[in-house]
Amino acid sequence: MKLSEFIINDIKPLSNTSKISDLHQLFNQLTFSHIPVKNENGDYLGCFSETDAHCFDGDKSTNEYLYALEDFYVRNNTLWLDVLEAFAVNSSNIMPVLSEQNEYLGYYELNDVISLFSDSPFFSEAGGILVVEKGINDYSFSEISQIVESNDGKLLGAFISKMNTDLVQITLKIGNTGLNEIIQTFRRYSYNIISGHEEDGYIESLKERSDYLKKYLNM
Repeated sequence: MKLSEFIINDIKPLSNTSKISDLHQLFNQLTFSHIPVKNENGDYLGCFSETDAHCFDGDKSTNEYLYALEDFYVRNNTLWLDVLEAFAVNSSNIMPVLSEQNEYLGYYELNDVISLFSDSPFFSEAGGILVVEKGINDYSFSEISQIVESNDGKLLGAFISKMNTDLVQITLKIGNTGLNEIIQTFRRYSYNIISGHEEDGYIESLKERSDYLKKYLNM
């Protein structure tokens, strides 16, 4: 499923000529951290945060507080990992979505993006978790894939889980086979083995944390 299919448009952005009391009312009715704002021509201007809005005079117009707008958004073709990063960087639970022509299309909710992550094969498929480490200039994902596949493993996902100036750690989800021979091959290629989990305990822990986060966001 494409991430763009998760775009929501049930709450329309406020106008820059709306009353601040309208903004207060929206925040009282919704659990959003931010509310988007458009000008009279329909152009997206940015978002007011709930924290800032509580300091605004309800009798005034949003025009008088445009300096407080936070200008963040993603495109409708932005990859979901970049969307997730945008949520984190801007401490928001909604993310305005613009087209390539800067047309406001709607917004993503953080819960939906997290659910998409939780439903990915990295979480849903059975397999083992392996964390390997190598010099930051010495590893390659093509080599990692070759090591896994040469041992009849199926690489279900991989991401850099830790990095400093000298070393990088890569977390792998591997299906179709046990990890012992794969671990031995990684060692022959001078990778350090940080941890290996034949069972799904590690991934279940990640899923539980993801579920806990979703429950927390729904409170």
